[in-house]
Amino acid sequence: MNTKVVRLWSSVLSAVLVLCYAPTFGQQSAQQGPPLWGQNPNGMHIYLRAGLKTHGPGLHDYPQFLADWSKLLTDHGAVVDGSLHAPSAVELERTDVLVIYKGDSGYMSDSDKAALEGFIKRGGGIVSIHDSLCGPDPEYFATLVGGGKKHGQINYTLEAKIPYKIVDKSDPIMQGMPDMTISDEAFFNMTWAKDPTIHILATAVIPGTPSSGVHQGEVVPQIWKYEHTVPGGQPARAFVWMQGHVYANFANSQIQTMLLRAIAWAGKKRITELVDYVPPPR
Repeated sequence: MNTKVVRLWSSVLSAVLVLCYAPTFGQQSAQQGPPLWGQNPNGMHIYLRAGLKTHGPGLHDYPQFLADWSKLLTDHGAVVDGSLHAPSAVELERTDVLVIYKGDSGYMSDSDKAALEGFIKRGGGIVSIHDSLCGPDPEYFATLVGGGKKHGQINYTLEAKIPYKIVDKSDPIMQGMPDMTISDEAFFNMTWAKDPTIHILATAVIPGTPSSGVHQGEVVPQIWKYEHTVPGGQPARAFVWMQGHVYANFANSQIQTMLLRAIAWAGKKRITELVDYVPPPR
């Protein structure tokens, strides 16, 4: 091969490796002095765990969530990191809240589990969205976020009208959120944490779809929070929104406000820290 071509490809490969292994935005802020304009240096640290897209247009758009919510959370005063892979122990060391929007994230390697369990033991918060709580061992995942869904079971309505009944309107996360109906997907056959149990924020009546079968008409929690303490660890918090099948619902202002409050709550911050953030003048 021509020597010039070899050198060119070598340069390209080096550039790609630099981009792939360069510090994330949050790391750059910590290592290289003052953050860029628009970044709140005192913001809570949030890690967005996304994944590759698995469904058709407008559904389960995990990569788009990573892009959109990196910007949205930064605009609301957070320091944001994230990826399409499970976070390492090092990445979680500087994280207040891990937000998971990735199908079947219950499938974890031993090192992934160890990193996540260490994070929770330190009191780290989790926000789980839609089928993030699906995996091979729902009983284990329920110990992390309060509920788990078994992969492979017919346990979904597919897209349907999901009528929320807000059962705890006094909870700060749900403040001002009315009973409402969205077009999305609900799960019904869940494995629940037993000690402690979840704090239910909203339920839905399972609609009659071909896949819901005999579960039609059941009232099932769809939004909840979960507080627990790992033996020898600090109190930890988790919040679950079981919808998110239809990506457009993330743009619903009431859903957005609920998620921003939930993230702040899971991180043990003031409940309106993200909602009320006002950036400094340019």
